[in-house]
Amino acid sequence: MLFFYIRHGDPTYKPDELTPLGRRQAEAVAKRLALYGIDRIYSSTSNRAYETALPTAELLKKEVTQLDFCHEHHAYMEMSVINAEGKRTWAFGSPEYRRLFMQPDVLALGQQWYDHPAFADHPTFKSSVGRVNGEVDALFATLGYEHDRATGTWRAAAPTEERIALFAHQGFGMSFLSSVLDIPYPLFATHFDMSHTGMTVIEFKDHDGIAVPKVLTLANDSHLYREGLPTRYHNVIRF
Repeated sequence: MLFFYIRHGDPTYKPDELTPLGRRQAEAVAKRLALYGIDRIYSSTSNRAYETALPTAELLKKEVTQLDFCHEHHAYMEMSVINAEGKRTWAFGSPEYRRLFMQPDVLALGQQWYDHPAFADHPTFKSSVGRVNGEVDALFATLGYEHDRATGTWRAAAPTEERIALFAHQGFGMSFLSSVLDIPYPLFATHFDMSHTGMTVIEFKDHDGIAVPKVLTLANDSHLYREGLPTRYHNVIRF
């Protein structure tokens, strides 16, 4: 199985929809996915993710199944903090929490990083990890892969050659991908990122009934380059 995780296109958040640039980005990624072939399409229940998925669905004549657990609002309320200016922000976007995430004694806790005393005032960190882990495992079980979190492997209960696409978000993606790949959230959220319509492809290859997810490409936006669209990280850093 190949699993494609795609961040939504350039958005406005109020109202929740794509900008004209975001719609062009969605069309660009749809052309790319149409060449690859996609068997199932999922999206977050947010408008910006659903609108990003629609061009792919139209080209491939597929339905979009919406998954509410992927909506960024849930992850944001659980994995955000109040910064020094009194504003709410993602924990990985806060200099203070980035430093905490990289402390050796936090990293030494591995998947139980949230039990560190520094996060005692943020019980939602632990509950969020548990919620996302449960939803991730339930989703992939429907795709034929059962997660053994003790060993960081997946049992290929019903291995498939299907190609699955999920259109969702950056912030939620930090939780989702760290869960799928068994990489502790502090490591993933501080070392990896994705820009608009960035495509991450993960291979689940069956080896005697066991699959270890392998990232084939991370947050790739070459479809934007091909279509002559700007390739700017968050519309700020120009590549």
